[in-house]
Amino acid sequence: MNLKEKIRELPSSPGVYLMKDSLNSIIYVGKSKNLKNRVGSYFQNSKSHSPKVIKLVKNLKDFDYILTDTEFEAFILECKLIKTIKPIYNRQMKNPKSYSYIKIIVNEKYPGIEISNESSEIDGNIYFGPYTSRNTVERGIDGIKEFCKILCSNNFRKTSSCLNYSLGLCIGMCLDNTPIKQYLNIFDKIIKLLGGDDKSLLTEMEHKMNSLSDNFDFEKAAKYRDYISAVNYLIDKFKVIEFAEENKNIALLEPLGDNIIKFFLIKGNKLLFSKKYILKDIENLKSIMKNNILFYFKDKGSKNLIGIGKEDIDEAQIIYSYLKNKSNSCNYVIISEKCFSSLNEASINKILDKLLFSMN
Repeated sequence: MNLKEKIRELPSSPGVYLMKDSLNSIIYVGKSKNLKNRVGSYFQNSKSHSPKVIKLVKNLKDFDYILTDTEFEAFILECKLIKTIKPIYNRQMKNPKSYSYIKIIVNEKYPGIEISNESSEIDGNIYFGPYTSRNTVERGIDGIKEFCKILCSNNFRKTSSCLNYSLGLCIGMCLDNTPIKQYLNIFDKIIKLLGGDDKSLLTEMEHKMNSLSDNFDFEKAAKYRDYISAVNYLIDKFKVIEFAEENKNIALLEPLGDNIIKFFLIKGNKLLFSKKYILKDIENLKSIMKNNILFYFKDKGSKNLIGIGKEDIDEAQIIYSYLKNKSNSCNYVIISEKCFSSLNEASINKILDKLLFSMN
């Protein structure tokens, strides 16, 4: 069977596809809500394809696919396969060890900010991350430093002003008479920005960009636009990590059509359980769901903090993005740890009523 015939027979269903070369090696893994349309698109409108896709298609000799019930499962499976197989045409998720952190060095006269490959809980410093795009992190940090005028090229070690001071990019940390309080206030705002507690610094950067544009300095305005985009990436990634660490127990329902639903249980960034049910006998379904919730969530280990590291961030991002995507038809509830300390029939039924409400 040639590729065109194979594509015609593809189902219009969610799933993961695995592209293969002439040696039968998997060179790319992708996912789609509609496999037939997505795989078929590789062989249409070649002029609109990126150089990467054009090269991929030239090397493509065959493909396999794995069907899933939902797009959510396709996302999770794609992530798992990319990390396991490491196909040459997949850039993201292939090497979590290359992900980076922002390190705030606090035990110095002038706190510093740098990019680190690792985080530590014992060195006394503050870490944000992990982040999957080191280039974006670098651009975001450069933008914050430039806007806050803390780009000291002397590393605070000399008593004469640095070149950046004369360019207006350094408030004078390299000088003896630098007001330390001003610098510490700047760093406090940076930490609050990265932690999502205070976005006033980002607002000031946006005002700066608009002012540059109003004064027809479009080159600098474009540079600040890119800085702001990178800073938003840093903030958004913090939201993902915070959500995964704080909301450890999630029950998710997704309709599959024909009065069928799929029930998921998620802890942190891990999918623990999934099964299809007929949405018919609600009371019996609630009993099944309750038993699964108690089995997977009510345990001594559930009270331990969940830390999101390099190996976890991709799954955490998938879960967060899927749950927050308003176009999805899924419904979910977060089951707090307090719920298990005084769990009774009435309280868990209330949770399940909330979960099933939009499915009726």
